[in-house]
Order: sequence, then structure tokens, then C-alpha cells
Amino acid sequence: MGKLLKIGIVGCGAIGFSLAKTIISDFSDKAALVSLYDLDIEKAYKVANKFNNKKLVALNLEDLINKVDLPHSSLKTERTSVKEGRGLVIEATKAEAAFEIAKKTITASCNIMIMSVGGIIEHYKELGVLAQEKGTQIFIPSGAICGIDGLKAAAGSKITNVTLTTKKPPQAFLGVPYVLKSKINLQNLSEDTVIFEGSAHFATKLFPQNINVAATLSMAGIGPENTTVRIVASPHITRNIHEIEIESEAGRIVARTENVIHPDNPKTSYLAVLSAVATLKQILGPIKIGT
Repeated sequence: MGKLLKIGIVGCGAIGFSLAKTIISDFSDKAALVSLYDLDIEKAYKVANKFNNKKLVALNLEDLINKVDLPHSSLKTERTSVKEGRGLVIEATKAEAAFEIAKKTITASCNIMIMSVGGIIEHYKELGVLAQEKGTQIFIPSGAICGIDGLKAAAGSKITNVTLTTKKPPQAFLGVPYVLKSKINLQNLSEDTVIFEGSAHFATKLFPQNINVAATLSMAGIGPENTTVRIVASPHITRNIHEIEIESEAGRIVARTENVIHPDNPKTSYLAVLSAVATLKQILGPIKIGT
């Protein structure tokens, strides 16, 4: 008999809570939520209280990793399909914290799912080497875009171009330092306005809270330096729209995703959370669909 996959969640905002609720309600036969941690400890207790289990709260990241890593005698069921790494940590925090969380988790021989993908774009190859050394896995959900499967397949041929055009309502960019420095007036826009065009490398630096999709796209394809990102503030839309164009020897791929915002967090696309749930299903299930 194997053990249930032990899961710890770092970050107890809308995404962390949504995933915690799903693990408990939908995956209890294959996984167990064993720990929650947030820099704002009150957030962790707030989520834990919703499940009537204050023991879920970890006081720091090391404590959470230890809870995920240690055996749990009551957690017995069929062996899960995840590569043996003793447990899974889900990072659902902010871009600036993602790399350190991932590095510490992998060093402790635990698997990790990363939501704040923009935070690891400069270090993902380093994390990959470390994960191989430790025998663990890094899971990166597709997030708020469609087309990743096609891009991964096309990467088997020669890719000549990958372009991401992201359109969001102007208010989505309020307070972004790059927009303020560029003196772009978001309040009085009457037409679509390109506020940035350049590499995914720079896009993720300048728009860390808005462009995780660029990081995922570039890592799946031709790299952050060669992936083009165009960011548009549009007064005519209410949804976040991502359009992907891929040119390769295998053909041309065009994918458009119009995202509904998460009901509990207007800064997050609902699809991004559902993508994490779908990734968890792939980890736990016997059938893997998609490339």
C-alpha cells in the first residue's frame, strides 16, 4: 500500500484557498492537505479555520515542508502516480517569492507546483538541474492561456516565432511602476493602446503581477529572450484576453483565450486556478491527456 499524496500550500489568498478547498472536497481519496503557510499568518489561520483545523497552519516555510515530508500513518490508499518526492508543495504567493520557495522545496526533496511563474523565469533551468539531482518534479500549470500543448509539440520542429498579445482593461495596469514612469494616462483612453512591446524577459520584469502567462509560454517554447510580448490596455473590454501566435515548421498555431476573473480575486483569471486543479488531476490520475 502506498500513501496519500501529502500537499502543503504556500500562500493563502484566493488561489491558495480555492486549491485547498478542492483538495479536501474532490481529492480526499488520493491526497491530503497537511499544511498551510502564509507570510501573513492570520491569512493561514483564516483558511485553516474554514476547515476547522488550526493544526494545518505552519509557522514558516521549513515547518510546512517538514509536514509535507514526514510520514503520516493515517494516510493510506492506492499509490499515487506522482514521482516519489515525499510530497507536493503548491506555491501560490507572489513572483518575488517563488524562486526561493521552489529552491528550498526541491532541496528538501519535495515536488512543487508553481503558480507565480514569472518569479522563476530567470532561474527555471537552475531549478530543473536541482530537481533532477534530487529526483523531484516541478509542475507548471498552463495558467490563463490555451495553446501550451501545441507549442510544446511544435518545439519538436523548428519554431520561428512566438508572439503573445495580452489585452486587459486599463484599470488592470493602475499602479504598475512601468506605466507610471512612462506617464501613460490610463484614465482617458478611448482606443486600444500598446503600453509595452518587447521580449518576455522584460515583460515579466516590468509587469510581474500581470504577465505570468508570458513566462509559461516562453519556458514551453523558445525562451524568454526570443518570445515577443505585446501588452495592450483596451477600454473596450471587460475580460483579460490572451492571443498566441506560433510559427513553426509544423505549421501555424493561433489561440485566443478570453478569461473571466476569479470570483474571489479580480486580479486573477478563473482559468488559472482551474488549470492548477487540472494539473493536480494529472498528477494524481492514471491517465495523462495532452502533451
